[in-house]
Order: sequence, then structure tokens, then C-alpha cells
Amino acid sequence: MGIRTEKWKVKTKKMVYNKTMKKFFLIALTIVFVFSCSPVLKRDIMDKGTKDTKLPDILQNAEMYKGKLFILGGVIIETKFADKGSLIEAMYVPVDSRGYLKEVKSSGRFLALYPKEKGLLDPVIYSRGREITFAGEFIEPRKGKIDEMEYIYPLFEIKDIYLWEKREEYYFMPAYPSWYSPYPYWFDYPGWRYPYPPPYWYHPPPLP
Repeated sequence: MGIRTEKWKVKTKKMVYNKTMKKFFLIALTIVFVFSCSPVLKRDIMDKGTKDTKLPDILQNAEMYKGKLFILGGVIIETKFADKGSLIEAMYVPVDSRGYLKEVKSSGRFLALYPKEKGLLDPVIYSRGREITFAGEFIEPRKGKIDEMEYIYPLFEIKDIYLWEKREEYYFMPAYPSWYSPYPYWFDYPGWRYPYPPPYWYHPPPLP
């Protein structure tokens, strides 16, 4: 009787443990699902903002779009302090419905002003090559220069902003045939935002 009782206790403990682990696993999956479906910016702002509008369209219809809210993504070129706040110059990248940057090449540049009444964006943190998603109200076209070339930027006032984590470089040595050079192949894999390494060498896309 003693041996049977002991076996029953062990079996019961295993059943309880298995049920507990299943519950924990389901809860973890639910949390991951909820967060994976959540927008990167405040939901009410995401719902109000316009997405997938091309910068040339905004510039060509500046009066019509003035004061309207847009959801934009970008790769920072420079962040500096200006009279009215922190000014970001960035390469434009469109975003999806949740604010995640799409896997497309950057096209065009914009300026985004973070009003000093809200605080300052440290240029060391909001540095060259970092990726952002932000909600911005279109203010006006702003004349500037890229090197010696004149350029017209769309200027936005930032209402909400999300700074993506820094990208990392990953290395993977492919199995080259014996006749092939053993040196690693450089592969530019833009838009990788997940903790899993892409093939070969990866580095963020070069900025101008």
C-alpha cells in the first residue's frame, strides 16, 4: 500500500505540474500575441494619423495637408537643437498599420521638430542611423541644403515618437564549395528588426 500511495503522489504532482505549465504557456502566448498586435504609438493617434502618403504628394499639396496628422517612419541622418526644440533630419520609410517600418528602401528626406515645451531629444541617443516611427503634424515646406544642393523638406511637428532599438551586426559563415573564396559574403539586408540573425553579414543600410 505504501508503494502505491507514493506512486500516486508522484503521479498527482506531475499532473499538477503539467497543468500549471500549460496555463503558464497559454498566458505567455497571449501576452506575446497582444503585444505583437499593439501599435508602437498611442492607439488614438495611430487611428487619426494618415499613413502611406508619399512626401512629394505632401509637398505638392502643402496647403491641403497643412495641419494634418501623419504617421511616418525614418532613419535618422542628424538630430540637433534648434530655437524651437529638437530638430530631426531623416530618410523617409513608410510604416504599416501598427507603425512598424516596412521593408522598403528609404525615399526622400523630411524634418521633424520636437517642441522644447515637451523636452529635448538627445542627439547622442537620437543619433545617425537610428530608426524612428512618429506621429507628426505637417507644418510647411522648408528650404534647406544637402551639401551644395538646394532641397525642400516637408517639416512636421512631432506629437508622439518611438525610437527603435539599435540594430546589431550578425555574422554567419556559409558553407562555400572548396573552389570558392572562404571570405564572408557581405549582404545588405535592410529592415531587419528582430533578434534573429539574417544570413551572412548584416549591417544597417548606409546613409548618404
